[in-house]
Amino acid sequence: MTTSESQSAQVNYSMSREGISERISKELLRIGAVSLSPSDPYTWASGIKSPVYCDNRMIMGFPVVRDLVAAGLEALIEREELACDVIAGTATAGIPHAAWLAQRMDLPMVYIRGAAKAHGKGRQVEGPLHAGQRVVVIEDLVSTGMSSTAVIEPIQSTGAVVSAVLAIFTYGLAKADTAFSAAGVPLFTLTSFPELISHAIADGFVSAEDERALTSWYKDPESWGTVQGA
Repeated sequence: MTTSESQSAQVNYSMSREGISERISKELLRIGAVSLSPSDPYTWASGIKSPVYCDNRMIMGFPVVRDLVAAGLEALIEREELACDVIAGTATAGIPHAAWLAQRMDLPMVYIRGAAKAHGKGRQVEGPLHAGQRVVVIEDLVSTGMSSTAVIEPIQSTGAVVSAVLAIFTYGLAKADTAFSAAGVPLFTLTSFPELISHAIADGFVSAEDERALTSWYKDPESWGTVQGA
């Protein structure tokens, strides 16, 4: 790793969220973790047609970017003054980022399965977690917020407290806002769809026509595919 690459992974805790967002957004676009395809939209598991797809698993192959993400997450915890005794990762994509962050902060780590094991001890939360411990959950991305908030109850059932959920990226959908409000747990992210698109436009990643399609989708994601005939 060159000196300039090493320096690019450093995040100052006093850096504004906007500054961190810009750096993360540019890296996600550069490594292809975020794909923009307004003319050939993707289909999410929820059935929503989307001109954008985020695959943060790509970050695993880029040491500088994953270090930058871990530093950014630590900076979020510091700036938001989040009480944190344990780092928790969501299965599966949140696990590596939780591990790198826990190592960086010298904290214990656990991870949460999508469902309790059907054998053995039947655990859904893997790793040592005790009543009263304060947990920060690490998610790779947030779309509707349903899967991200689903991990909160299993953690709380151990007697632990969820301080917040942190994610690398959020699509910024109203459904996610509703889900986190109902769960009573705050969400903090390194960057978001509106911020990323702003940087993509500034850096020439999208055309004016694609910009209109992306903006249209963000305003009404559930009906966008029907309107577009996708």
